[in-house]
Amino acid sequence: MQTYNVLVVDDDAEIVEAISIYLKKEYLNVYAAFNGLEALQVLDKQEIHLIVLDVMMPKLDGIEATLRIRESRNIPILIVSAKTEDADKIIGLNAGADDYISKPFNPLELTARVRSQLRRYTRLGDYKPTDEVISIRGLVLNKNMRTITVDDEEVRLTATEYKILELLMEHKGRVFSIDEIYEKVWKEPNFNGENTVAVHVRRIREKIEINPREPKYLKVVWGIGYKIEK
Repeated sequence: MQTYNVLVVDDDAEIVEAISIYLKKEYLNVYAAFNGLEALQVLDKQEIHLIVLDVMMPKLDGIEATLRIRESRNIPILIVSAKTEDADKIIGLNAGADDYISKPFNPLELTARVRSQLRRYTRLGDYKPTDEVISIRGLVLNKNMRTITVDDEEVRLTATEYKILELLMEHKGRVFSIDEIYEKVWKEPNFNGENTVAVHVRRIREKIEINPREPKYLKVVWGIGYKIEK
């Protein structure tokens, strides 16, 4: 049975906790963030299937966060806000939100709307489940959770480091040139990106290898590029 991940974003910790309790009763995994910037950071690290998002928050409000999320993701966004004016709802929906519920909200209505949006997304929308886990001799990448573990110990990678490792692990044994890695990860042609790729690879090695000077997983093929050893 597929378990879905919901990100709850609100600067009021009590509201985050209350919503989390309701959603967990629906057997959903819940992640928390307390402003728009934290929400974007969670999205870089975890696969999220729906966002419950407050509007009025410090650092980055819900409307601006929605606009940024929509630049690259089509996951459902349910705005929860104390603002009840129709104009505020329209602004949120025009920014890319899928639904809107006002505070104070009925917990049953909130969970029903979350379930409705998840059904639309997973059955009718753009969501396509991936092979969840790639495992190579103790190195494990979980795509749904966007986590990396080495011998059951979690390793913290940046979003770019994760993308590089995911690319190489998905094609274990294949050698990728620096140009290929740069173009697939950064989504643009490689112009003098050799040092950039090399620095990221070095950092990945420092995090996943017991001895980075004698790597077990991430190997260099001199004059060609990098690969994950089978």
